[in-house]
Amino acid sequence: MIRIDGSKGEGGGQVLRTSLALSLVTGTPFQMVNIRAGRSKPGLLRQHLTAVKAAAAVGDADLEGAELHSKELTFRPRSLKSGDYHFAVGTAGSATLVLQTVLPALLGASGTSTLVLEGGTHNPAAPPFDFLTKAYLPLVRRMGPGVEATLEKHGFFPAGGGKFEVMVQPAPLKPLHLMERGNVVRRQATAVIAQVPYDVAKRELETVGRKLGLLEDERRVEELKSSAGPGNVVCLEVESEHVTEVFTGFGERGVRAEDIAGSVAEEAQVYLEAGVPVGHHLCDQLMLLLALARGGSFRTLPLDGHAQTQIETFAHFLDVKVSVEEVSPQVREIAVQ
Repeated sequence: MIRIDGSKGEGGGQVLRTSLALSLVTGTPFQMVNIRAGRSKPGLLRQHLTAVKAAAAVGDADLEGAELHSKELTFRPRSLKSGDYHFAVGTAGSATLVLQTVLPALLGASGTSTLVLEGGTHNPAAPPFDFLTKAYLPLVRRMGPGVEATLEKHGFFPAGGGKFEVMVQPAPLKPLHLMERGNVVRRQATAVIAQVPYDVAKRELETVGRKLGLLEDERRVEELKSSAGPGNVVCLEVESEHVTEVFTGFGERGVRAEDIAGSVAEEAQVYLEAGVPVGHHLCDQLMLLLALARGGSFRTLPLDGHAQTQIETFAHFLDVKVSVEEVSPQVREIAVQ
């Protein structure tokens, strides 16, 4: 039984999700204490509890402490099961984070799986659906497994109500080496609005366009006709020869549209100027895939707390070495073996 202190590293839900994923893959039980101790509302919130129960279903696991606001959890997987699953967060909590908890294990399951997930699809502090389909899942497919995701309904904070389906065709994960981004071949900025004035989207796209020099046909508004609640997201897709990255900003009450869009443009500028293929958010998820493949490498930006937490969590479950080399002040080279 591995014992993990959830207050270490970034002190949030990531160490829990990664531990659940690796426990399923390796069949190793664990006990976690101080869950999300670094957050203003510590313990298991609805989306974390859904992730725990989703992992338990996929791994036929025994659970102790799986209840709202619990700060301790014991997870004992028995056997990994492919199949048809339906997981609903029940709030606007992120359904994409629930997927990222169980997907690594299902990539290596004995048969195909279908997942229907309900909750938030476009949440602050979580990978939006667009990131999954355009940045993350294409790399999963390059490594062997077949995974396709289809969005049925958007779900924004705080109303939720989103829904998407994922088809998983398992296969052994092959090492991936992603050292060059190549030339940028396409840029697309999309402002999605639901029950929000059109002017908000227009101002967001004008800001991104001005800061990054986007042409008129590289900007578009997507106005949703039906949604469980109001929502606004700015999504910038940067497609290069060898990889696609997605940068996202979420509308908030009391925050100017220009400020939301400006932050998206600034994040993209840092990425483009560094010349690396992998951005901050993709780094965490790609590192996990390479650890499961027992090999691979990529170049990215200086590591943040989430990436460091990933490396520390791997050590509990996997016999892999992750090395980080400083290539320049703006570039780090990650190698997994």
